[in-house]
Amino acid sequence: MTQMMNIPFLDLKGINHEYADQLKAACSRVIDSGWYLMGRELEQFEAAFAEYCGSRHAIGVANGLDALTLILRAWKEQGKLQAGDEVIVQSNTFIATISAILENDLAPILVDVDPATHNLDLEAVERAISEKTRVILPVHLYGQLSPMPQIMALAHKHGLLVLEDAAQAHGAELAGRKAGNWGDAAAFSFYPGKNLGALGDGGAITTNDAELAILVRALGNYGSRIKYQHDYQGVNSRLDEIQAAMLGVKLAYLDSDTARRRSVARYYGEHIRHPGITLPSVTTASAHVWHLYVISCPWRDRLKAHLAERGIQCLVHYPLAITEQRAYSDLARTSKASRAPLHDSILSLPIYPTLGEEQQQHIVTAINQFTAH
Repeated sequence: MTQMMNIPFLDLKGINHEYADQLKAACSRVIDSGWYLMGRELEQFEAAFAEYCGSRHAIGVANGLDALTLILRAWKEQGKLQAGDEVIVQSNTFIATISAILENDLAPILVDVDPATHNLDLEAVERAISEKTRVILPVHLYGQLSPMPQIMALAHKHGLLVLEDAAQAHGAELAGRKAGNWGDAAAFSFYPGKNLGALGDGGAITTNDAELAILVRALGNYGSRIKYQHDYQGVNSRLDEIQAAMLGVKLAYLDSDTARRRSVARYYGEHIRHPGITLPSVTTASAHVWHLYVISCPWRDRLKAHLAERGIQCLVHYPLAITEQRAYSDLARTSKASRAPLHDSILSLPIYPTLGEEQQQHIVTAINQFTAH
């Protein structure tokens, strides 16, 4: 049997250890400041993240779900959306994308994805457009940018808004533009396991629309622009000073960490040779930041068990389709998706900046030795 190792799916402790001194210094700086919300750390991080994405504005919020929800809510406040309007979204996304749509009394219309990239199928989007469609919501799944030039052209043709779900795609770039700078607005998550992860929950909204930026900031601050004056029925959704400081440290390393993720992905692509395994499809190298490395195998559960026996932890993103979830089963009635998502065959392999060469070799060897019977 292949030599036993213990390889976690994601080693957050190891990742954050690389910046430990800077993270601790940033945390101490915030503690010593006596200012813990809506202060200088947040302002600095928002400015740096906006510049990184190429957008004019970035607004820190409590998490990625709130980022999506607040954008849609702001468009309703502006009169661009109303209850019952349709939002076209891919059928294989994480449930948060759907939750944000439903929270705003909008109708998610699930459509097919490109089986190669797992991102939106352009023809499926066009077929789903109706007189009630108001938004296209592409999810840059697994870290790969959706076909944004074509999506934006389609949106302009039909007068639709575009909301990027960029929760997994920090730094992904296509045609010289990064995730977060394509649509009318974009939502990011800084959940600890993301490529740019906080040490707790966090999220951000990016946009080039100054009016929208002001509005979403107010909505996330109890609907208030001036203390004790509430223009909207808002919520409490703010990125705190500690998390902003942590993210400010880690943003400086995002590109180098992405390069290391791409190196792991390249090694997998060059050395996994199992005939029963389909490797991820990449549009262009810059468009994928490898939040996840997702393979497809008809014997997925056996492969997962085989790897677990060899100390390799793999996960499934996501084991159930949205319409298979009890809370969202009603969406099957309005779904336009004709192809079943690949939930029964996909498997996510370990991929992170600190995954060593020996660990990568062990994973590849174990996969190539797998027998289905």
